[in-house]
Amino acid sequence: MSDPVILWLRRDLRLSDQPALRAAAKAGPVIPVYVLDDERAGDHAMGGASRWWLHHSLASLDADLRDKGSRLILRQGDCVSALTAIAAQHGARQIHALRHYEPWWLEAESELEAQLDDDCELCLHDGNYLKPPGSVTTNSGGPYKIYTPFWKALREEMPPKDAIRAPQSIDAPNEWPDSDDLNDWKLLPTSPDWASDFQDMWTPGEAAGRTRVNSFRDQSADYDDRRNLPSEDGSSRLSPHLHFGEVSPSYVWHRIQDADGDATVYLKELAWRDYAQNVIMQFPDYGREGYRNRFDELEWRDFRSSTVRDEFDRWCHGRTGYPIVDAGMRQLWKHGWLHNRVRMICASFLIKHLLIDWREGEKWYWDCLVDADYGNNAVNWQWIAGTGVDSNMFPRIMAPLTQSEKFDAASYIRDYVPELSDVPDDAIHDPEEAGCRPKDYPQKIIGHKEARERALAAYEKIKN
Repeated sequence: MSDPVILWLRRDLRLSDQPALRAAAKAGPVIPVYVLDDERAGDHAMGGASRWWLHHSLASLDADLRDKGSRLILRQGDCVSALTAIAAQHGARQIHALRHYEPWWLEAESELEAQLDDDCELCLHDGNYLKPPGSVTTNSGGPYKIYTPFWKALREEMPPKDAIRAPQSIDAPNEWPDSDDLNDWKLLPTSPDWASDFQDMWTPGEAAGRTRVNSFRDQSADYDDRRNLPSEDGSSRLSPHLHFGEVSPSYVWHRIQDADGDATVYLKELAWRDYAQNVIMQFPDYGREGYRNRFDELEWRDFRSSTVRDEFDRWCHGRTGYPIVDAGMRQLWKHGWLHNRVRMICASFLIKHLLIDWREGEKWYWDCLVDADYGNNAVNWQWIAGTGVDSNMFPRIMAPLTQSEKFDAASYIRDYVPELSDVPDDAIHDPEEAGCRPKDYPQKIIGHKEARERALAAYEKIKN
């Protein structure tokens, strides 16, 4: 038997359309390894909701590997040290992995390559995006900063390569490395189990991800009409499956493109993932630092103030007195996910109604979302805040009460804010104004007009 080959897994937890696995399986017996490295990511170590998903995704992947004659090796700690130790102990000649573009993973890849001895090489492959980030460039050869021209250029290079099948079997090494027990990592919440409702919406794993793709395929042509209606199930709900790499974007593209009807609007959303990675490649600190320097001078309200912290807490837990915002924030807590339109409304409310720094909201979403993605999360928050390289203008302030009525959110509000279940449709978007606010539902934390004027006044000081 030839020397074993290590397959380093991160956010690519699948067997199908997995170029690193395919290359490793051709090279020799494969040792699949996942290392839980929390220190390297710093303040962007996985949040609670993502850890719940990770537990179930790793369990599913291990079962899939065992069906192929293999298994998953788990280690916790520094990924470079863990991988080099396994390589040395078992005589591995190669480590295969898909490229990742978060700054901590780029650093880890560089360190690993430098620390491997001459008998072992790191082999990196592309496969987590439609095109390798950085490969879609302007006429001058530079990276795109604005989404629309990026999408037009990317579209010219589509469709992506056909997805490759999972191997029928995977050769095992003569000796397996020691492995942690997944349950010992304690990724699942217990005291209390705040994720008890997650399973009502989610089934992590590759098989479930592919099932979800095929289910959404028949609805994808209606995506443009239904995606903004939170009371309807118009979202693909593929974001966590894509984030953890349980399905590849190439697989999703081909399945959706071949569906009946025009699915262009959804394909543009899929391309947004690629765009976000291109942004963080150019600006690695995008999750912490705004692109537009003038916003460094914006007078955000002091987060050390007990009043501001109390208002932030009310936003986090859906007690703002704005039904669409409260429904969204409670959905986030209950299911670890937020409808895209409501995700924007809630973020805008924090930034412009409460005038709280977007980075505080980014941290909360990061901890609560099962699909928390460094690129997407940062790009979306900076788009809303007006601080991003491609962003909405700060003075464009979403009116949550108007948005709620416009996008027919009555049923959605009742699903997540039971205090309002008996309020009629024509009043549920603003029960306080309609004079029928239930006693157990809070008053508005601030009036819309007052909040808008305060935000515009803060912007006026820095706009020039």
